Amino acid sequence: MERHMVYSLFERLWHWTQAFLVITLLITGFEIHGMYDNLGYAIATDLHGDLAWALIGLWILAIFWHFTTGEWKHYIPTTKKLLDVMMYYGGGIFEGKDHPYKKDIHAKHNPLQRLAYLGLKLGISPVIWISGLLYMFYNDWQALGLEGMLTLEYVALAHTAAAFAMLVFLIGHVYMAFTCRPVYAHLKAMITGYDDH
Repeated sequence: MERHMVYSLFERLWHWTQAFLVITLLITGFEIHGMYDNLGYAIATDLHGDLAWALIGLWILAIFWHFTTGEWKHYIPTTKKLLDVMMYYGGGIFEGKDHPYKKDIHAKHNPLQRLAYLGLKLGISPVIWISGLLYMFYNDWQALGLEGMLTLEYVALAHTAAAFAMLVFLIGHVYMAFTCRPVYAHLKAMITGYDDH
């Protein structure tokens, strides 16, 4: 068995902090929409806004880190072994076959992960951030020249739809994290930084 450092300390801190912020944003966001009553509307709204600013700050830091370290290259889509990975998750995983992709410090994400992250970064994230900021600055729409161009109803609909898409992504991400052997291997790698295979 070989042991490789795959995830740096910054990546692990970024990952777990982002996970905490996304989950708490989903929890407070769904409470704001009245799906349940835990903190109360006012507290949930204030907390949701504070968490959103914290996540925006984290993302700005992470974007800077990715571009200054060259780590952004791990997210470039590729078709190399894409079909093999799809066939593995489509059936091979249930037959006990080995995963066709071995990650290392130079290629951390398999082709399917790269496509999923690309969809998250270019699809879900822009919608949730733009609609969220429009929501937060609703009282400034007139000064920004946006009044009459948008309705709060459609902004809220877009934000909620993106939040559900983020929830689906999160559920899929957690599920995929435990589809390895041993079942905790990916979790361990994201805690220690080392991948054993």
